[in-house]
Amino acid sequence: MTEPGVNLRMGTAAGRGTLAAAVLASGMVFLDSTVVNVALPRLGAELGATVSGLQWTINGYLLMLAAFVLLGGALGDRFGRRRIFLLGVVWFTVASVLCGLAQDTSWLVAARFLQGAGGALLTPGSLSVLQASFHPDDRGRAIGAWAGLSGVSTALGPFVGGWLIDALSWRWIFFLNLPLAALVVVAALRWAPESRDEDVSRTRGPGREHRRFDVLGALLGALALAGVTYALIDAPARGFASGPVLVAVSVGVAAAVLFVLVERRRGDTAMLPTGLFSSQLFSVLNLFTVLVYAALGGFTFFFAVYLQNVVGWSALLTGVALLPMTALLLVGSPRAGALSARIGPRLPLTVGPVVAALGLLLLRQVGPGASYWWDVLPGVALFGVGLTLVVAPLTASVLAAVADRFAGVASGFNNAASRAGGLLAVAALPLLVGLSGTGYEQRAELTSAYRGALLWCAALLLAGAAMAVLLIRRPPREAPPAQPCPTLPASTPTRRDG
Repeated sequence: MTEPGVNLRMGTAAGRGTLAAAVLASGMVFLDSTVVNVALPRLGAELGATVSGLQWTINGYLLMLAAFVLLGGALGDRFGRRRIFLLGVVWFTVASVLCGLAQDTSWLVAARFLQGAGGALLTPGSLSVLQASFHPDDRGRAIGAWAGLSGVSTALGPFVGGWLIDALSWRWIFFLNLPLAALVVVAALRWAPESRDEDVSRTRGPGREHRRFDVLGALLGALALAGVTYALIDAPARGFASGPVLVAVSVGVAAAVLFVLVERRRGDTAMLPTGLFSSQLFSVLNLFTVLVYAALGGFTFFFAVYLQNVVGWSALLTGVALLPMTALLLVGSPRAGALSARIGPRLPLTVGPVVAALGLLLLRQVGPGASYWWDVLPGVALFGVGLTLVVAPLTASVLAAVADRFAGVASGFNNAASRAGGLLAVAALPLLVGLSGTGYEQRAELTSAYRGALLWCAALLLAGAAMAVLLIRRPPREAPPAQPCPTLPASTPTRRDG
């Protein structure tokens, strides 16, 4: 339920201003999601970072998003979507400035944790403001415009970021958020209406449902992911049998068990109602999501560092190398969603990972002196085509696998699953391929690790394809073609998270 009179139209100044605020805010998050990988070699060299420092630069951000994005959506419903959205924008921007001012790796990682927390408020808020503010006749157009325009920022992110890194410094990929945030705040305060879900604040009584924030569930989920991630990242330096690693594993596993118990006890009021997993299709699709996005996260982590430190490309050219993948997603995902609606998700979710895996196997052969057109573009294009076949069918199938009243939490959990997949891949792959310390600066060591990592990523994709063949069937009810998440390559379905 929203406040009366919140029915913006696309052709009005208020409608355009609200849409602009949502698009610019999302653009900040998507820009940082795509360009930080490109900046890793430069910031690593300047700050004297080890491989674990680079891993935490990515994973600190992903951890907070994966753990708290559902809670961020719930806070908006309760306290006001515009209010929490603006809080997220300011929080994210202050953290961005702290990232840009970082003098060492510890400072940068701490700021990235804060940035992820701001993103957890901002990401669901940007879409929920549109969902709640626009007239039903214009809502689809507004969300479609948000997806398309935000997707453009995703596509331009590596190009703009690469140029900033080469021309100025890696610090400017974070400072760029300052002017963008100023425009967002002005536009949102001027035009975006406030809205909230009045049902959230109902108390017990006849015909009323008591609802509360599942803060404990969010904290336990974050602790579970943090424990496992810390153990995977720290094990190469300390050893698997070291005290800190064993403690981290124990804490992570215990928190995961408690998370399940707490969520089961709270039923439908939980952050993640465990009843959703009574749907085998929902469970399988989310495991599939973890596999595919683990491959995506691992690939993008290694690829940008390898192109700069081994192939010898600039940050700008490295950013440009990833453009075809995003362009294919933007252009092809609506068509893939329509195809899936006609024939079911099984075939696209089987063929897509196989095609993407073939692209990674081609990219394993890239070496010093590589040609963009002959050596890099074919593999990137195949990988992009494969992802295009996956993203929209996967989003639509996840939403179709649960009852309509759980669409928001199902979308939010799938968002968290995709981020968790990337987080775990970035934590585990350097360990699996023997890359640690400052090995990313040594050509021979990085080359061996890169090729091993892409082989692991291809295997994850093929495991997802096998799962699709064996376990995925057409959902019991038809789902409309879903827009792709414009956070790709960071992943988020375009339904309101939370």
